[in-house]
Amino acid sequence: MSEAKAMPRRPDEVGVPDPFPFMHPVLKKNYGQWAWHDRPRPGVLHHVAKSGDEVWTVRAGTQRQMDVLTIRKLCAIADEYAEGHVRFTTRSNIEFMVSSFEKVPALIHKLQSEGFPVGGTGNSVSMISHTQGWLHCDIPGTDASGVVKSLMDLLHKEFISEEMPNRVHITTSCCQVNCGGQGDISINVQYTKPPKINHDLIANICERPTVVARCPVAAIRPAMVNGKPSLEVDEKKCICCGACYPPCPPMQINGADSTKLAIWVGGKHSNARSRPAFHKLVVANLPNNPPRWPEVAEVVRKVL
Repeated sequence: MSEAKAMPRRPDEVGVPDPFPFMHPVLKKNYGQWAWHDRPRPGVLHHVAKSGDEVWTVRAGTQRQMDVLTIRKLCAIADEYAEGHVRFTTRSNIEFMVSSFEKVPALIHKLQSEGFPVGGTGNSVSMISHTQGWLHCDIPGTDASGVVKSLMDLLHKEFISEEMPNRVHITTSCCQVNCGGQGDISINVQYTKPPKINHDLIANICERPTVVARCPVAAIRPAMVNGKPSLEVDEKKCICCGACYPPCPPMQINGADSTKLAIWVGGKHSNARSRPAFHKLVVANLPNNPPRWPEVAEVVRKVL
């Protein structure tokens, strides 16, 4: 048998994709060789390379979950006003790069006329980082994207201006388990009661050993209920985290009387500029009150 011909390594979907094929030519040419930058106005970044090349970045806020028509509209704006290059930030802002300042005013006017606020730079409230919510998450206790919409309507002025004492990052989370965000202000789901178990469905839906192993405080154990294999919860041990619900939906923990919201402050994931930090609880047991969550909005306004 002849030896197989060696094949080059193929790219896969693991890790960070190569940014260079889609990078603005000025950014690619001067990658890692920037001399200084400034902000001519809120929402605009000006970068100057050691070679003397300049590029202006216009940042606008967008929704995190976007329909195809909105994406096409943003790409059309990029083609007509921004030399055909865009990028999204981790906070769902979109950035347009241009190599001439003369193109900036028309780009800003077009974005604003289409309903995309320009801002999110400097000492502002940046776009709120949030999780999937009701649209395509299987375990949400609330709609994180709905909370974001309500808050950004309230904080719109703080996004388009740079009048805060410092930059503010806000996060929201729709469950306590997978996506509890760390930020200057974090709005996270808080479960207040142990799960309600539907014993008729456990044996057909749940892998009981997996559910038992998932509990961080060993509060779940196998049990026989009405002659059927099921599970039971030691409510004295249960910390109401909701970790059992994803692998076992019959252990329902969401409910109008048991799903609340809590606000935390001072958290930080990264070690950029300062060390990471745990956030601290400010207010608990706020009502999960869609579609505008007025109680949450009022507390965030007071904190700011």
